[in-house]
Amino acid sequence: MHLPPNRKRALSTAALVAIYLAVVYLLPRPETVKPEGWRLLGLFAATIAGLVLQPIPGGALVLIAIGLCALLAGLPMATALSGFADPVVWLVLTAFFISAALIKTGLARRIALQFVRLFGRTSLGVCYSLGFTDLVLGFIIPSAGARSGGVVLPIVRSVAQLYGSEPGPTAGLIGSFLMAGVYQAICVTSATLLTAQASNAIAAKMAGQFLHYPIDWSSWFRAGIVPGLVSLAVIPWVVYRLYPPQVRRTPEASDFARRQLADMGPMGLQEYIVCAVFAAVCAAWIFTKLDASLPALLGAAVLLVTGVLKWPEVIRDHAAWDVFIWYGGLFEMARALGDAGVTRAFANLVGTQLAAYGPATLFVVALLTYYFAHYGFASITAHTLAMYPAFAAVMLAKGVPPGLTAFSLACFGNLCAGLTHYGTTPAPMFFAQGYVPLGTWWRIGLVTSVVNLAVWSTIGFAWWHWLGIW
Repeated sequence: MHLPPNRKRALSTAALVAIYLAVVYLLPRPETVKPEGWRLLGLFAATIAGLVLQPIPGGALVLIAIGLCALLAGLPMATALSGFADPVVWLVLTAFFISAALIKTGLARRIALQFVRLFGRTSLGVCYSLGFTDLVLGFIIPSAGARSGGVVLPIVRSVAQLYGSEPGPTAGLIGSFLMAGVYQAICVTSATLLTAQASNAIAAKMAGQFLHYPIDWSSWFRAGIVPGLVSLAVIPWVVYRLYPPQVRRTPEASDFARRQLADMGPMGLQEYIVCAVFAAVCAAWIFTKLDASLPALLGAAVLLVTGVLKWPEVIRDHAAWDVFIWYGGLFEMARALGDAGVTRAFANLVGTQLAAYGPATLFVVALLTYYFAHYGFASITAHTLAMYPAFAAVMLAKGVPPGLTAFSLACFGNLCAGLTHYGTTPAPMFFAQGYVPLGTWWRIGLVTSVVNLAVWSTIGFAWWHWLGIW
């Protein structure tokens, strides 16, 4: 049943108020947490729920929450607003600007078509092509929605239509497989690179704050690239076996990509500039010790100076500024919860309940709980903010190595988005195409999630051990 927008907004707002009141007045407050800290927890819980229920846009919701933190939780305004000065917040913002240039100039689409031209002669090859396209674009585009929805999904749909595969009786020709397989590959990409998902920067920052284990772009790249590549090699094949397309060979897809590239013509000056900025920023992240936000900021500056990006385009980039607002605000709220002792109190409570478990058993139980809890979340960001600090504190208190804890929670928090048709922003985009029935989507999501868990907890953990992460 679809409720009228005004009624839905009123009910969602009432639910957020009820969550705040329930936390503050019904949950027992630990003696180690002051009333102001407990009210902050109520505001944080209501804000996370608000990102799911969306009575108003996320950025507006977080702005309201910041004001209420100062009014109800005693957080000084200078502190409440300090999240917007954090370099990681600016890293995400400037990466959005560079990604806009990739899409605007057509370079992102050109990269995708080149992959399909080279490897798209089979349906499985098309899936691999677009999965690796998403990986390449993930080096600089922090929005999975922009990356996959704006670049990859249109090509998936075009290839399906080449073979007359439309939602309905012809979906199984090739479209159903591509929609399911490419989406699952996107979840792997988000786990592989820090810049492939906006909330990864939050997880990296929390690792430093709660685990005293700093994570930067290059350390995430080293940790994620091996298990990520293995998963990207395995997952499309698994979906191919679970949900095989009727069309196996696709020479027309490669020809389609070749024609599209011919229509685009040779690379122009603006594409060369964006390509150079893309390469230089990534090289700085990999090979230098500069704060990751500095190369990104300089890269965006070059695009502005050369005219590839116009300032009016930058200030009209609603998605980038929306992320900047809610990310900066939520980051500071999460940090304030730690300072108020709320996270430590939760860790002590859970640690008491699991006192009989050794570190290894607790790690497995906690990680699986964290992973499959994503059935209850429609956002990787909301999942990370709600659960990362508490689970990190519990694992650290029981002696789980901080590096293993940090990367497990960060990476697995992306992989679990493949479970449902609402697990992250691209999920409803792909599901709404109408090629994959709901039950099939969830079945594929569960199987691929188990496969990803197996890959990352064996090859991934072994690789991390070799790197000295734990």
